[in-house]
Amino acid sequence: MRRIRKGDDVIVTTGKDKGRRGTVLRVLATGQVVVEGCNKVKKHVKPNPMKQTAGGIEEKEMPIHPSNVALYNPHAKKADRVGIKVLEDGRRVRCFRSDGEVLDV
Repeated sequence: MRRIRKGDDVIVTTGKDKGRRGTVLRVLATGQVVVEGCNKVKKHVKPNPMKQTAGGIEEKEMPIHPSNVALYNPHAKKADRVGIKVLEDGRRVRCFRSDGEVLDV
């Protein structure tokens, strides 16, 4: 079970965007996450007339390792670690480590 999923609200804990908050746009097969508005780079793109794309410099978000982000806890209003809890009916759900609040229902 992945601790960070698409659509989660996260805070970047290390790197040039430390402290910035954003939403997870995608989780790659390697496990890395792409966070909205974080780890932006400028990429030089060649024009491609077959795809009808113009060349130039585009700014895009690059992947971040999941150890460098933490889920945002709205109750505590800060970053929090995530744990896995097994409910009575046998389902496994994610929960915050600080207060035990369940994320998935």
